[in-house]
Amino acid sequence: MPLLVRGRRVELGRPAGDLLRAHPHLVEKAKVLTSQPAQTVGPKGLLYVQQREFAVTTPADGSVSVLGSEDATTCHLVVLRHTGSGATCLTHFDGSDTEAEVLLIMSSVKSLSSNAECGRLEVHLVGGFNDDRHLSQKLTNQLLRAFDLQQDDVHLMTYCVTELNDREEKDSHFPIVYGIAVNVKTGEIFHATFPDKGPDEDLRSARTLTGAKMISIYDAETKQLHIGPYFWMPFPHVDFWLEQDDEQILQNLSTSPLAEPPHFVSHIRSTLTFLKDHPFPQYSLFPDRKPRSYKKNEEGLWVQVCSDKI
Repeated sequence: MPLLVRGRRVELGRPAGDLLRAHPHLVEKAKVLTSQPAQTVGPKGLLYVQQREFAVTTPADGSVSVLGSEDATTCHLVVLRHTGSGATCLTHFDGSDTEAEVLLIMSSVKSLSSNAECGRLEVHLVGGFNDDRHLSQKLTNQLLRAFDLQQDDVHLMTYCVTELNDREEKDSHFPIVYGIAVNVKTGEIFHATFPDKGPDEDLRSARTLTGAKMISIYDAETKQLHIGPYFWMPFPHVDFWLEQDDEQILQNLSTSPLAEPPHFVSHIRSTLTFLKDHPFPQYSLFPDRKPRSYKKNEEGLWVQVCSDKI
């Protein structure tokens, strides 16, 4: 069944501007989101989602109350929610395998909504900007088409992507919103930033940098966050990259060098150092081939429930 806006099928073969002219309320809703100052979200009750990760839970979850992700430049952040069950999924897409990844998150939300007597699937798209390589627009188009191909009706509620999330400064373009959070209980989506991106931030980033696929990181039934087990080959030329200056790392390891947040290079250096320290994670990190599992404690913070920390 199709991707719908207010009951009307989105016409994907037409220019992007036609969608906005046909549905001006999407433009207005995007303006509301981009006009918000970013709220700082602390670690209490937060489940942070990194690139090529997704997490889904329901309002009945007493451990996780907020799903969040940021550092999206050309990437898109997608919230899929079932209005009957309240099952809510947040995904950080980068265009690696969009159609298959949309199938994954659809299945995950529907599996937590099978007992819902009513309700519908609603999707919110945020991220990207008018980048020189048009990667944002390409990903926007991929996501629209992937949701349009689903068997279920999917209602497009928020469309704050690419040109609607763009600001220009000194002839350069930047995203306005780099990060969002969604309140699991209410479904509210808001502009957000996250000082704490853990647990295992470097480990999870290393998985992405080595080219791994999209994965689910949270079990809504056991209320546990599962990291790994992950396996990768030694990162090529890691010593060479660690010797490069900040500008070389920025220009060569970013899809949008001018638009990256200030901490991008330090984050990449930290991830590269982690890859250098752990060239064979099956031995140094996951010798028992079991995930590193975490659960929220009484203060709402992640604590490890199995193997020793790194």
